[in-house]
Amino acid sequence: MTRPAIVTGTTSLTRRSFLGMAGALGLALAGPSLGGCARSGAASAADGVEAIQGRGVLRCGVKTDVPGYGYQDPATGIFRGMEIDICHELAAEVFSTTAQEARDRKLVEFTGVTAKTRGPLVDSGQVDLVCATYTITEERKRSWNFTDPYYTDSIGMLVLKSSGIKTVLDLDGGVIGIGEGANTKKAMEKMLEDQGLKDKVHLTFAQYMDYPTLAAALASGNIDVFALDRSILGGYVNDSNELLQSDLVFGEQDYGICTTKRAAELAGLCQAVVSRLVADGTIKALARRYELL
Repeated sequence: MTRPAIVTGTTSLTRRSFLGMAGALGLALAGPSLGGCARSGAASAADGVEAIQGRGVLRCGVKTDVPGYGYQDPATGIFRGMEIDICHELAAEVFSTTAQEARDRKLVEFTGVTAKTRGPLVDSGQVDLVCATYTITEERKRSWNFTDPYYTDSIGMLVLKSSGIKTVLDLDGGVIGIGEGANTKKAMEKMLEDQGLKDKVHLTFAQYMDYPTLAAALASGNIDVFALDRSILGGYVNDSNELLQSDLVFGEQDYGICTTKRAAELAGLCQAVVSRLVADGTIKALARRYELL
């Protein structure tokens, strides 16, 4: 295998019935560390739902380059995807309206985030929440609040059809392209260990700042594999590439909505909305609409 140069670069549950549980859920999400992270009462109020209502817009951190989840059309600037729709559902709850009205009235202000910037952006208050294929991990839960998962995915490996790579064994000595701040490297290393291939397949990982750049690196041969969550990879599949061993399922990723530890009220509202969307089948309908893998 040629080693390319490494680039570093209708349920009966209503919205209000769910919100009745939001306070308790918010406290549960915040956990014992809430007190240690809380700021003064006045400052903390700035992170509450009332402050968002006063501002008149919910600020959401979303992906801009992930078809099906969060994608911004470069020609029109319009955002589209499952997570964009979820953000409108959240705004509908905040402003006591419908998701369609939230969209029509532009009650959501979208900010593009990457795997590297989404945590700092919510920490700094530039966004109220992050809904951006953010995988829930125990380590991350120590720093932020996460809702229950709204979608579960697994890692996929995209290779060029012309590469001759047909099995994981063929990856020995190869370069795996991954996103900055993602946990793909750990997932792949665990997969090799679970498959008994740890000492047989040796990999080099190259991080890239965004997915289009990763896709371009694969197309040009700078990397051998574009490794990422399968649903995200679905937006980059074309006639020249394919999923490697599509029946190999590993590295399950649970996506949740992220808020700061100090925003307990907002965390509870997000949890209530996610619970409703999962229970009433909205999430499944969105997955079908956006053809997520």
